[in-house]
Amino acid sequence: MHSLVLFLHFVGTAALLGGWLATFRNPTVLQWQHIGAWIQLVTGVALVGLLEMGDGQVNHIKIAVKLVVLIAVLVAAIIGRRKIAKDQPVSTGLAHAVGGLTLVNVALAVFW
Repeated sequence: MHSLVLFLHFVGTAALLGGWLATFRNPTVLQWQHIGAWIQLVTGVALVGLLEMGDGQVNHIKIAVKLVVLIAVLVAAIIGRRKIAKDQPVSTGLAHAVGGLTLVNVALAVFW
């Protein structure tokens, strides 16, 4: 079960980063980035739950920091998608926040 949830977590990361890199010159927030942020949230919570149920040690401070960063990514993705739905331009800063903060979260996962 853990491997499947981890795989899906990586898929969410790929959707967020891939969408950011694909639109880097003309920044926007793609539907798959929005979906990827939700995938990250659901699978991240599931991964922590699986670790808590097993014998794994959970660094709660690290998880809290990563959750705050992910919430910022999710909020930016939601705002970006709402702007697109209203035919409004997505600001460069908002679009890059989705990808840039995702990259920060990956760095936190790897180096902390």
